[in-house]
Amino acid sequence: MLKTKSLVLAVLLVAGLSLIIYTFAQKRDNQDDRAQEPGAPVNISAPEIEVTEAATGRKILSSNLKGKVLFINFWASWCQSCKEEMPSIENLLKRFLDNQDFVIITILFRDDPQNGISYMKQNRFNFPVMIDTDGKAARAYGLTGVPETYIIDKKGILREKVIGPAPWDSPEALAIITKLLKE
Repeated sequence: MLKTKSLVLAVLLVAGLSLIIYTFAQKRDNQDDRAQEPGAPVNISAPEIEVTEAATGRKILSSNLKGKVLFINFWASWCQSCKEEMPSIENLLKRFLDNQDFVIITILFRDDPQNGISYMKQNRFNFPVMIDTDGKAARAYGLTGVPETYIIDKKGILREKVIGPAPWDSPEALAIITKLLKE
């Protein structure tokens, strides 16, 4: 009887320890998952990208824009939430039009450049349509879908990442960009 009780206690002890170890391992895995958020991490140097202006063929290299606040938005003409966001990006452009230290780069994602250009003309939007012909810019940022927006400070540090549409002419968005322009 004493042997049976000892055996039962030993089994319970091993089972209890196993449960504790499993629980800690799960918590650690969940923390690791949160730490490895998709895409480019915020508060480190933004990835170097090169894109081409669809209308002119002019190439833009992001490293040549250091000293400026960059607003990089990936979008597509087939994306409804991108279309809903576009008027606020146009308003943002108008708000900072005279500020040489602010640059908006909209990058067409998995879309025909002519569709993007036509959409911009039809809606009288004034920011240029960039293309990422080989998809390197999208991969560099770890794009998960469209729209996605990245705001980079004058030092080339990725400061904001927004997955999904946002009201870019809101007081909160304007405050973020104004703050970065003053740094």
